[in-house]
Amino acid sequence: METVEISSRSDFVLWTIQRAQEIVTAEGAAFAMASRDMNEEALAATAAALGRAISDAMLEVFDGLMDGQSD
Repeated sequence: METVEISSRSDFVLWTIQRAQEIVTAEGAAFAMASRDMNEEALAATAAALGRAISDAMLEVFDGLMDGQSD
């Protein structure tokens, strides 16, 4: 994982857009394929992976904010 310094709102906006693109690229294709194939088990698994990726990104931000407070 790459460390990014966020010093303004625009830095944060750019970072969130990039993270969202990464998540959709990594998890969205599998989700779309499962949806197209109407495979409910695969759809549930890929939806869970997408949700997990979003949660991980949110925790990544939270951890970064907490690290910044100790300075």
